[in-house]
Amino acid sequence: MSGLVIWITGLPGSGKSTLSDGIKKSYPDFVILRMDELRRFITPQPSYSEDEREMVYRAIVYTAKMLSDFNHNVIIDATANRRRWRDFARQNISRFAEIYLKCSLEISREREKYRKDTRLAPKDIYEKALKGAPVPGVSVPYEEPIYPELIIETENISITESVEMCLDFISKKLVNEKNLLH
Repeated sequence: MSGLVIWITGLPGSGKSTLSDGIKKSYPDFVILRMDELRRFITPQPSYSEDEREMVYRAIVYTAKMLSDFNHNVIIDATANRRRWRDFARQNISRFAEIYLKCSLEISREREKYRKDTRLAPKDIYEKALKGAPVPGVSVPYEEPIYPELIIETENISITESVEMCLDFISKKLVNEKNLLH
């Protein structure tokens, strides 16, 4: 059996990294693939062009697939503003689930402005959009998932509640799949 891959998607500032870290505390065997970390290796001076985004999203899907094939559970922490990248993962990874962090642009922008941990995500993402940088939800589209396995409205519930929803989802998913094998 392959490992479970969960893609946490949403606008920058919607809570993807915070949620990923919360899941990891309860499920330490999960590997977190963060787009911001991967991008530093593949494109140290990113342009965020469509071609570049295509390359890095294909790379993260490939990495997640390989880890899953070796029975590792994986969290993909990445905006993935184009639905096609998440669909690509769904088509190529046998145990895949998508969690959508639904959060308004206004709240996401406020959170990003006051983000304390900037070692992972680029700083002042939304400010850069005002200067013409391609930012999902502002200057490039963010395509919401059509049928995610879980939607969490992160502007309406606490981080603790969001993490609990994810842990409940993961627990049920792992138990149900384990029961199917017996």
